[in-house]
Amino acid sequence: MNDRIEQIAARAMPLRGDDIDTDQVMPARHLKCITFDGLEAHVFGDERKLARARQRLHPFDDPRFAGAQILLVNANFGCGSSREHAPQALRRYGIRAIVGESFGEIFAGNCVALGIACVQLPGDALQQLQARCEARPDTTLQIDLTTMTLALPDMTLAIDMRDGPRRQLLNGNWDSLSVLLQACHETRARLAILQSQP
Repeated sequence: MNDRIEQIAARAMPLRGDDIDTDQVMPARHLKCITFDGLEAHVFGDERKLARARQRLHPFDDPRFAGAQILLVNANFGCGSSREHAPQALRRYGIRAIVGESFGEIFAGNCVALGIACVQLPGDALQQLQARCEARPDTTLQIDLTTMTLALPDMTLAIDMRDGPRRQLLNGNWDSLSVLLQACHETRARLAILQSQP
């Protein structure tokens, strides 16, 4: 059994824009790796390089958001290809939860398998939250998956999440491979019983 994920309290990094796909999160040239080690260094690599060329600061390079563990995104985040490298890189970077208007379905599933909660807020509320965290980067958000709320020091917002992934995080069985390995002895015992029967 994995750790149960009930609450996540951390500072947030706003990342504005609809339809940010997995190719942007993790450029294709970094998909040749044998392991996922070190992928966090290349999160939004092309976007960050482009921002620097335009004399701008990408949120992942902004020192105000260093150490932030909650990502605030907009609509259809993680669309595009099903590459697991994108959520792997985000998790290794330190992201523990993503709050968005909506998510690519496969991306959200890959996030849950890594223990990253993908919760939803309506677009207007999300943009207000992004603006607030841009103005006050030290703001701590408290995501509670038991009550399905996102709390700030002075207000509480209702969040949404599909019931299946939510239960996986709350019950601690979000990593299916780990669950299978932990059930190995029981599976072998049952198999032995079946094989011993005439």
